[in-house]
Amino acid sequence: HLVESGGGLVQAGGSLRLSCAASGRAFKTFNMAWFRQAPGKEREFVSVISWTGANTDYTDSVKGRFTISRDNAKNMVYLQMNMLKPEDTAVYYCAARLGPEMVVTTTYDYWGQGTQVTVSS
Repeated sequence: HLVESGGGLVQAGGSLRLSCAASGRAFKTFNMAWFRQAPGKEREFVSVISWTGANTDYTDSVKGRFTISRDNAKNMVYLQMNMLKPEDTAVYYCAARLGPEMVVTTTYDYWGQGTQVTVSS
C-alpha cells in the first residue's frame, strides 16, 4: 500500500517535495520509483531508486533538478523537485517493484493513488 503526498500548486522555478509512505515490512526489498502522467499523455518514468538507496536513475528532463531518496527505517520514499517548470505539471505516482532491476517502464507491482503537481508560468 503506497500513499503519496506533498503535491500542490507552485510557480515556475519553485520547489516541492513529494513523499510516499509504504506499508509492509518488505518495503526495503523493493525498488521504488516515481512516474507522472499529464492530461492526455501516457504515464512516464521520472526516477527510480534501488532497494538499498545506492543506485538512482532519472529521465533526462529532470536530471539536475529532481532528487529521489528513501528512508527504509521509516518506509518512505521522497522526490525533491527543484527549479520546477510548467511542463512538470502532472499527477505523480509512487510505485514499487520487487526485483533487482532498475526498471523504467510501468511494469511495477504496486502503485499509489497519485498526487497532483501544478506548476504555473
